[in-house]
Amino acid sequence: MLEKRGSPNWLPMSSTNDIRASFLDYFGKAGHAKVHSAPLVPYNDPTLMFVNAGMVPFKNVFTGLETRDPPRATSSQKCVRAGGKHNDLDNVGYTARHHTFFEMLGNFSFGDYFKEQAIEHAWNLLTKEWGIPAEKLTTTVYHTDDEAFELWKKIAGLPDHKIIRISTSDNFWSMGDTGPCGPCSEIFYDHGEHIWGGPPGSPEEDGDRFIEIWNLVFMQFEQKADGSRDPLPKPSIDTGMGLERIAAVMQGVHDNYDIDTFKALIAASESLTGVKAEGPTQASHRVIADHLRSTSFLLADGVLPSNEGRGYVLRRIMRRAMRHAHLLGASEPLMHRLVPSLVTEMGQAYPELARAQALISEVLEREETRFRQTLDKGLRLLDEATGNMGDGDELPGETAFKLYDTYGFPYDLTEDALRSRGIGVDREGFDAAMAQQKAAARAAWKGSGDAASGEVWFDIAEREGATEFTGYTSTDGEGRVVALLVDGIETQMVAEQGQDVLVLTNQTPFYGESGGQAGDAGTITGPGGLSLKVSDTSKPLGRLHVHHARVESGTIEVGQTVHLTVDAERRDAIRANHSATHLLHAALRNRLGEHVTQKGSLVVADRLRFDFSHPNALTNADIEAIEAEVNAEIRHNETVTTRLMSPDDAIEAGAMALFGEKYGEEVRVLSMGRAGSDTKPYSVELCGGTHVKALGDISVFRIVSESAVSSGVRRVEALTGEAARKWLVGRENALKAIAGLMKAAPDEVAGRVSALIDERKRLERELSEAKKALALAEATGGGSASAPAEEEVGGVAFAGQVLEGMDPKELRGLLDEAKKRLGSGVAAIAAVNDGRAAFAVAVTDDLTDRFSAVDLVRKGVEALGGKGGGGRPDMAQGGGPDGGKADEAIAAVKEALAV
Repeated sequence: MLEKRGSPNWLPMSSTNDIRASFLDYFGKAGHAKVHSAPLVPYNDPTLMFVNAGMVPFKNVFTGLETRDPPRATSSQKCVRAGGKHNDLDNVGYTARHHTFFEMLGNFSFGDYFKEQAIEHAWNLLTKEWGIPAEKLTTTVYHTDDEAFELWKKIAGLPDHKIIRISTSDNFWSMGDTGPCGPCSEIFYDHGEHIWGGPPGSPEEDGDRFIEIWNLVFMQFEQKADGSRDPLPKPSIDTGMGLERIAAVMQGVHDNYDIDTFKALIAASESLTGVKAEGPTQASHRVIADHLRSTSFLLADGVLPSNEGRGYVLRRIMRRAMRHAHLLGASEPLMHRLVPSLVTEMGQAYPELARAQALISEVLEREETRFRQTLDKGLRLLDEATGNMGDGDELPGETAFKLYDTYGFPYDLTEDALRSRGIGVDREGFDAAMAQQKAAARAAWKGSGDAASGEVWFDIAEREGATEFTGYTSTDGEGRVVALLVDGIETQMVAEQGQDVLVLTNQTPFYGESGGQAGDAGTITGPGGLSLKVSDTSKPLGRLHVHHARVESGTIEVGQTVHLTVDAERRDAIRANHSATHLLHAALRNRLGEHVTQKGSLVVADRLRFDFSHPNALTNADIEAIEAEVNAEIRHNETVTTRLMSPDDAIEAGAMALFGEKYGEEVRVLSMGRAGSDTKPYSVELCGGTHVKALGDISVFRIVSESAVSSGVRRVEALTGEAARKWLVGRENALKAIAGLMKAAPDEVAGRVSALIDERKRLERELSEAKKALALAEATGGGSASAPAEEEVGGVAFAGQVLEGMDPKELRGLLDEAKKRLGSGVAAIAAVNDGRAAFAVAVTDDLTDRFSAVDLVRKGVEALGGKGGGGRPDMAQGGGPDGGKADEAIAAVKEALAV
């Protein structure tokens, strides 16, 4: 519990963690649900880069799209302001209260209590629970909000001059151009006469004496498009109090960087650098402490450094901190060594920080190692370019662009490095050089031979940038429609039911088909009953996620905010199959050898296909061993971990690169399964796809086929999860059906089938022998009326015969008997089976110099509609598809003999 301090001689002191806990406990006891901070990526508001206020996670509740029970909540929300219009980056470290990361304490009422109870809660907490002297507090109200003015007098007993009416938008809040809005009431703390500044509304209000610590928003109107406002049926409360600011008040300091959390981080930075946070070095230590918090929390929430979108902002924050570490003289990467101190300070309140500690440290160390190389080279080149410049001069934009484009030195760091010398940078020249490079890239792309229809995607990518993919951690979210295409042509609106349309949003949880993984399906919904069914998601240019959709109802427009929902069951099945391909790859290499490499894959919801290099077919023993190994990893249910590395570092560390993937300078490295004797996980691969959180989610793995694709390439097809279960059930049902027909138990079927096969072979053998005996009897004139008569053709003895149902393998024996009977002559036999005919001719040895059995058999085969036939001059055989012309085949041989 916090000690109550209400005396004039109040000496405030309490840890930041205690203040946070006390705030949440106070409102928890007042019937508010304690809500854990939402991730920094705002999946319910595509207009924001990061969550920047405590109310953002509750936006849909305030607008009526969602409901909460109870209708009260309290939270300490993580916030970042470092991109877009809420960008405090350049000020951080040089002022007392600018941060890229901060915590916003808040209490919320969703149509429950309103102004009176909100003011009462705020006043009681500040003055009674926390003991802040009332005389230190001043409030503001919107100039027309007489109700709030009177409530402050009634509840707090404040005199009129301590309740200041403000007519500007500072005291009127709105969610956007339309929607919920209302007046605000702000609470200010007076840090004392020794600090310059005046109360809000005074000429000296920009000073630092009176600091806003809490803002109470009275959400009571709905703003209409025509500018009018209607009263909300259920007025609501949204409050926000910066934890760092109130901690400064309660710890008796004026500067946020003097509170306990920052003092601990700055002390760690001082210890590691050996440089005190005094004078010129103070700002650098503050930048490092602040940016350590924002980068660590962003990494913990799944944002990874990249060259676009949120990842680019993260990289900028990292590099700014790393630049200041360089200014402090740190000879080795510093940031990752500060992570344990941050986890100690904030890990208990935010367990995600501790869970991601290894990832945070690894990414920070790698980024700083690479950046130091860039920084050293860039600073040398910058010194050369500005050696003759002084205060007021300007670096040409072309030079700044060359540093950026050729040496990877970011523009903002060029500005930062020159600021202390009073040298500016020609931003217009930099932008012009950037535009010229884009034009050259566009011309090169046009000449690449890609389909002309792809040019529209190049236009959109250039205009809108890459799609932000949010689907690694979520299967739904919101996005702003940035492009619509019908029949390859951009349009602004689509309203026709049943119309197919390609939809591009600024961010999406839908995975675009790539790397063998199928694109996601699902739905897009929006205001006015809008509903689209998404059948597929593609990824043109490798950076746009395009939803292939059909309008079911409503109207979709460019600029509209829509809700995107991935078919989670289908996604789960795809993820299971994708993760299974990684395990299969490792098992194949373990069983067959390290020559096995992936040559292709297909990962869809109902199956997986994996092509790999191997010269021979897999044996049953191979398949059984591979299946057993994969299923063993599944049963152990190890967590799947993701790391971000450069491709070279990843491959050097043992990661397998996947077929078909194009890797940039950063790659996702997926580690799965138990570590072996070399401590490396069972599978480590480069992969940008979506995967299970733990291997047990795959459930079961079953290989259903193995075949050849091409020379030296084999293919395995397999099933997981429910598809594997259904396949196994189907096989079991088939076995039961066979067992029923055989009137045997399922485990007796194999033996019974083996006995039936043996019996069939015996009967076929007996039948063949009977047919042969019959044919021999006919051929030797053994009383059969159909026995062939010998005749003379062209002066040569000839015997021809057509037999039905005779096994072609028996023809040679029959012809040998015919040759013996003829002594000197030619014999021909056609055996007809199932409409086809086998045909054979024999010539006695004394006639082979006149007739070739090969030539004669080809005459007969041709009559049967076949081609070829071969053998020796004394015996040849062939066949044809038309058994009905067997007599014609015999006649063809006779005709050849008569010539």
